[in-house]
Amino acid sequence: MRKNVTIFAALFLSMFLVLAGCSSKSTDKASSKNKTEGTNKPDTFIYGIDGDPGNAVNVITTGDRFGLMEIKTVYSPLYMYNGKDDIKYFLAESMTPSDDFLTYTAKLRKDVKWHDGQPFTADDVVFTYEQMLKEENGGWARSQLIFNNQPVKVEKVDDYTVKFTLPTVSMGAIEALGNIFIMPKHVYEGETNIANSPKNAAPVGTGPYKLKEYKAGESVTFEKNDDYFLGAPKISKVVYRIIMDANTATMALQKGEINALVVQPSDASKFKGNSNVTLKEYEEGRIGYLAFNLSSNSVQSKDVRKAIAYGLNRDEINIASYVSTDYSKPAYSFLPKKATYFTDDVEKHKFNTKKAKELLAKAGVSDLKLKLAFTANNPIQQKQAAVIQQNLKAAGISVELVGMDATALNQKMQSVHSDFDMYLGGYIMGIDPDTFNSLFVTNGEANYMYYSNPKVDELFNQGRVEKDDAKRKAIYEEIQKIVIDDAAFYPLMENKRILAIDSRIKGIDEAGLVPVYTFEDMSKLSY
Repeated sequence: MRKNVTIFAALFLSMFLVLAGCSSKSTDKASSKNKTEGTNKPDTFIYGIDGDPGNAVNVITTGDRFGLMEIKTVYSPLYMYNGKDDIKYFLAESMTPSDDFLTYTAKLRKDVKWHDGQPFTADDVVFTYEQMLKEENGGWARSQLIFNNQPVKVEKVDDYTVKFTLPTVSMGAIEALGNIFIMPKHVYEGETNIANSPKNAAPVGTGPYKLKEYKAGESVTFEKNDDYFLGAPKISKVVYRIIMDANTATMALQKGEINALVVQPSDASKFKGNSNVTLKEYEEGRIGYLAFNLSSNSVQSKDVRKAIAYGLNRDEINIASYVSTDYSKPAYSFLPKKATYFTDDVEKHKFNTKKAKELLAKAGVSDLKLKLAFTANNPIQQKQAAVIQQNLKAAGISVELVGMDATALNQKMQSVHSDFDMYLGGYIMGIDPDTFNSLFVTNGEANYMYYSNPKVDELFNQGRVEKDDAKRKAIYEEIQKIVIDDAAFYPLMENKRILAIDSRIKGIDEAGLVPVYTFEDMSKLSY
C-alpha cells in the first residue's frame, strides 16, 4: 500500500476518513454536555468539530485534520513554513542554509520546557527526525526527508544547535524540513511501536496546552500550559467538541453552546446579520479536482480525456457546490495561487460541448459510459458529481455516479483497478512546487491517477536542484502546462475555509488562520 508524502498529502486521503468518523449518537451527548458546563465562561473556548481525533495521536503517524489540530495544540514544530518570506519560528530561532544548499543549521530556543518540566534540547530534535525516518514507524513525513533515494542526516552540534545535511541539493528542503512537530526523547526512547504506544494517550509536549481529558465520540479537553515559551495562553481551557451532524452544530453555535465551527458555504448565510458570530474566510491552498484513473481502459485516450474536460462547466460546478465565488475561485493549475511559481497560463479547457463532441468523434468513441467515484456523504462532492453527470450527458457521455464509503474509496485509490474511471478529490500540499511532485511523477506515492509522463518526471528532478530562480520558475511553469495539457487531472476550484466564531473572541489575527490546523498559535486567542 502506498504511503503519503507530506502532512498535507495525508489530508489528501484523510479528507475521506473525517467524514466517515464517529456515529451521530455522540451529537446529543455533546450538545447536552455543552449546556451542562455552560459556554459563557471567559476561561473556556469550545470548538465544534465533525470528527474524532482520538487519544492515540503522535507526531510521527498522525495525519488526519483533527488529529493534527490536537498535535498543534499540544506540541510545537521547529518552524512553520508558510511561504518563502513567511516562516513562523517556534522551537527554532533560525534555520540557515549553507551557500551550497547542502546543509541547514537550526538554532534552538533555550527557554523551552516539556509539559513534565524537563528541558527541551537538540537531543529531542535529532530523536524525532530519526524516528520519522525509520520505515517501520510509518511516519507521514519520511518521504519528504528522502532526497535522491537517500535520507537527510540529522546531527546534534551542541545542546541548542542541529545540523541537517542533504545528500543532494533540494531547493524545496527548507519547507520539507519544517512543519514537523518535535517529540520528547525522554518519553519515547526505546518505544518499539510508536503508532500504538499507550504513551500517546498522555502526550507530553511543548505546546500552549496540555491534554486533560479525552471522551470518545464526545470531546477532547486541554488546559493551558503556563510555561509555554511564547507566553502563557490567555484562555485557560480549550475543548474540541465532537458534533457530527452539521445542523446540530450550527444550532449549537447560534445558541452560544460552542464558540467556533467550520461551516459549509450553504450554511454561512445563517450567520450573516448575527452580531454574536463573525465569519472568517481564509485560504488553505486547497485544490479541488476531478482526476482520471489511468488504469482504466476507458480513459486511456488523451482525446477522450480532453473531450470530458471541454464538456465540463467549471463555473456551474463551483456555484452548485460552493454557492458563491466568495468561497471558491476557478482553478486551472494543480498549484494553488500561493504556491511558488504558480501560473494560470495553461490550457483552461473552457466549457464547449461542441468541441467535446468533436474530440470524441476524433477518438472514434461513441456511446461512452463512465463511472465517477466520490465520497457518498460529502455534500460538496455530491453536488459536484450531479452537475458533472448532467454536463457530460449533453456531450453524449453517460456517467454513473458511484458514491462510496470514505474508507473503501481511500483503499481503492491506492491500488490499480478499473472499478471507476474518474474520481473527485482535493488536497492541501504545501508552498514549494516540489512538494507536489508525488501527485504526478511516475509511481509517486500520492499519484492515484497512475499518471506517467517521462518529461514531467525529468522536469521535477531538474526543478528540485536548480538554484537559479528564473530557471526554476520556467521549469515549474512548463510542468504545469504539460500536466494540464495531458488532461489526466482537471482542477475545479481553489476554495476557502469558513470559520464561524464567537464575536467576543479576540486575537484571531495574532493566532493566525492557517491550513489544516485552523490556528497557528492558539495561545494568542482571548475574550
